[in-house]
Amino acid sequence: MEIIDELNQIRAEAISASAASEDLATLEELRVRYLGKKSRLTQILRTLGTLPASDRSVIGSVSNQVRTEVQGAIENRKAALEELAFEREILSGALDVTLPGRRRSLGHQHLIERITREIVTIFIGLGYKVAEGPQVELGYYNFTALNTPEAHPARSSSDTFYVEDLSGQGRAAETGEADVLLRTHTSPVQVRVMETQKPPIYVLAPGKVFRRDIPDPSHLPQFTQVEGLVVDEDITFADLKGTLDYFCHEMFGADRKTRFRPHFFPFTEPSAEVDVSCGICNGSGCRFCGNTGWLEILGCGMVDPNVFGYVGIDPEQFTGFAFGMGVERIAALKYDLPDLRMLVEGDMRFLTQF
Repeated sequence: MEIIDELNQIRAEAISASAASEDLATLEELRVRYLGKKSRLTQILRTLGTLPASDRSVIGSVSNQVRTEVQGAIENRKAALEELAFEREILSGALDVTLPGRRRSLGHQHLIERITREIVTIFIGLGYKVAEGPQVELGYYNFTALNTPEAHPARSSSDTFYVEDLSGQGRAAETGEADVLLRTHTSPVQVRVMETQKPPIYVLAPGKVFRRDIPDPSHLPQFTQVEGLVVDEDITFADLKGTLDYFCHEMFGADRKTRFRPHFFPFTEPSAEVDVSCGICNGSGCRFCGNTGWLEILGCGMVDPNVFGYVGIDPEQFTGFAFGMGVERIAALKYDLPDLRMLVEGDMRFLTQF
């Protein structure tokens, strides 16, 4: 019968095409073509009811047998293709022990450390040397030798972290207030250098300092400071201004402007604060700079002659200047960070993106 011949032809074509298929997508197309709702085999099965009773059983039996064999051929090929794909995946991800190992990334310096080193590098290029001193300091070096009077607010326990003195000696025995403290700036390093070295002196003092400040977007109770000191013959405010102009241009870019505003510090006279033009608005005024166009970056001034008196340097022969800056503030201004607290909250981006 013609229908039987057609069924045998469908079976032969489907089994042959299934065996030749190379991927699961092609195999799925074959399944739809030979077993789907619109396939010729399905149409034959749907017309069985219209056939004579004598032909119905024979054609129905052959149709079911063809469907079973075609479906089996497709499922067997699908299993074979899935196994082949799995083997390829295993081979592609296999470890070749003969290949050299891959070195793990060590990450980067934290932004605070990076900016500190950048500042130090700039001043070393100008001939400065790095000096260090203790973080737990005596009041003499932190205040007295820096021309800070006894009644100055910075010496109160509301501004400074004092260490309890259990020795029964020193200032604690006389006033009840400890003379040992966590340094509030790295200026004591400058005093110690002047005590032990004769001019000319060109030193930079980086390090941690501590103040009784409540953390907020612009203040931290512990931060990194870099202070500089120059003592030599014929040093003028013009030398100070030229040095800091050079530093600002190296740190922030040659297009940034600087300005010096009169200020007061006990250990320098005259004193000034230094501003740099805002890098976001280019000095036109924005929220970041408080619509002033300027950002404060450091304090400076000529060394007060009284300070020279504590270290035995003749103020008639030598003059000098000093300056100090907070590293966290420099980092925030350079990279437009809105809050200093972001630098100390453990954000891993400061180890990977700067």
